[in-house]
Amino acid sequence: MSSSEESPLLGPGVNHDEHVADDKDVYDRFSKAQKNLIVFAVSLAGLLPMFVTGIFVPSIPQIAHDLDSTGADVSLAVSLSVFANAIGGLVWAAYSSFYGRRLMYLWGMPILCVGSFAIAASMSLRSLLLWRVVQAFGCAGGVSVGAGVIGDIYRVEQRGTAMGIFFGATLLGVALAPITGGTAAHYWSWRGMHFLLGIWGLIEMVIIYMFFPETTHPHSGGRDLTAPFKFVWINPFSGLWLLRSPNIMAVTLANTSAMVTEYVLLIPIAYTVGARYHISNEALIGACFLPSGVGNFLASAFAGRLSDAIVEKRKRNGAWVPEDRLRAALIGGLFVPLSVGLSGLITTYIAGPLGLVLNLLCLFMNGVGVDFVLTPIGSYNVDVVQSRSAEVIAAVTAFRAVILAPVTAAVLPSIETFGVAVTNGMATLLALLGYGLIALTIRYGDRMRAWVDVGYTLVENN
Repeated sequence: MSSSEESPLLGPGVNHDEHVADDKDVYDRFSKAQKNLIVFAVSLAGLLPMFVTGIFVPSIPQIAHDLDSTGADVSLAVSLSVFANAIGGLVWAAYSSFYGRRLMYLWGMPILCVGSFAIAASMSLRSLLLWRVVQAFGCAGGVSVGAGVIGDIYRVEQRGTAMGIFFGATLLGVALAPITGGTAAHYWSWRGMHFLLGIWGLIEMVIIYMFFPETTHPHSGGRDLTAPFKFVWINPFSGLWLLRSPNIMAVTLANTSAMVTEYVLLIPIAYTVGARYHISNEALIGACFLPSGVGNFLASAFAGRLSDAIVEKRKRNGAWVPEDRLRAALIGGLFVPLSVGLSGLITTYIAGPLGLVLNLLCLFMNGVGVDFVLTPIGSYNVDVVQSRSAEVIAAVTAFRAVILAPVTAAVLPSIETFGVAVTNGMATLLALLGYGLIALTIRYGDRMRAWVDVGYTLVENN
């Protein structure tokens, strides 16, 4: 077959009959009700890291006051938690491929609980920073291991819908966490909020222990679950080598560019929307995050279901072309650059209630667009390397964190120097480049896979 976008990764030349029984065993092990419960459990765990990150920023002034420190010093905890989350995600993902998903949750949640309770009791900045790292590390596997679980239990034609629900739930935390943290800081206590995070971790641990079965595929190369436990050293950074794949790197850059727009809109919201429209109450500023979260949530299942429908519809003589899933990102992906660009212009030139309402609509549009990008890309990454699904999601997340950390630090200085319109304009251009990378991957995905083989998934595993 000539090399074109019509070339499948998994073609009809593979003997499907040899693998029908195994495939049935792998993906039909759990009933629909069991799968729904598993998705609920991993979505709850995936939401935790977002809350651990999101509730902290609005409470920085109160923490600085209580610990007799400065906001700049307390803000170090944000950078440290981003680093710990990236490293932790790689560690939990690598070990989940060997020891199984369930055990990683049962190891990680106690670490989160200890870190959360210790933060609530911290009386010094040094103690706060230390336990913040522990807290972030403990919950870091929520997204990567959760995505691996989705890949374990759903076939390729159903995976996008489940992945959409999972990513929608986790991204909801990006919007809900700041309003929760802001409300707690204004009306209650930042210590109490971290204590509640510890309680949440305990509840999650009970749910995992009582209701969550092991989902990794039998004979997947991991530990024999019936054998006595033996610790094995696994390089947690090995998953980063998956980024050598031009396909995975291209969609990772597109994924990151979409998240940059969300951070450009949300991180400085107190200094853009808040300052422009005279909103100073922490709880009200936190409420401005809600349209983004609602957009994430509403788009999540639809984006995933649409990507599944496209995968099923565009099969060629029974052959699966994985890049077809990315076509769903082209449909809603244009909302990403459009929303961030319009928000910058509206904030700059339109005052009063009309400007505020239009900005909130832009935040909603951005939430929809970001989920339309992240869900098909997340499912695509799991599709093409299903046997290392948790590791590829962890690698993507770590790479994204490395990019987002300096971007987050640069947003406010950029707004102060160049203004909101120019800063948002730069994010718009970045998002358009990401959109272009998705289009190129759809068009030339087969050729890109041929450049570097990172162990792409075979038909019997999907």
